Amino acid sequence: MKTAGALVWFIVAALLLRSTALTALGTRGIVFDVLAFATVVWALRNGPSWGATFGFALGLAADLDAVHWIGRHALVLSLIGYAVGRLRATLVRDSSRTHAVLIALGTLAHQVWVLAFEAGDPAGWPYLLKHVGLALAVTAPIGTVLLALINRVSGSILFEHVVPQSRSAP
Repeated sequence: MKTAGALVWFIVAALLLRSTALTALGTRGIVFDVLAFATVVWALRNGPSWGATFGFALGLAADLDAVHWIGRHALVLSLIGYAVGRLRATLVRDSSRTHAVLIALGTLAHQVWVLAFEAGDPAGWPYLLKHVGLALAVTAPIGTVLLALINRVSGSILFEHVVPQSRSAP
């Protein structure tokens, strides 16, 4: 029950950031993909099932907030959450390099999927590539620094190390 409550609060915080502070940055051409960032962080912390659940709920709420088809964000964010959650057992989760790569991959998948609907015509592909490149250039470094700052300020590790499981011989 504690995780479900945290899920709701994290979704509300991400959507508030998206519709308030990050909107002002977006009008200036700075794209921070808070939806992909939040999904990657949640999945790294809680695993594949909670990652997919969080991505779906956040995406559905983002779809309801926007004026487009319902399910556009929900599908890709739930897949990102599941994939990152599955990868978390094999990664060093407190590594800044790992954070940067996972945030970049999540942002890339989310931006390409969502913007493909807007730029379906090949004439719109240069806009798509520019927007995706800008989102990658902003979200991955800022997200990595933000996670490092959270770890430093909280004094505890947000993502614990992987403990390898020993396999017993038959």
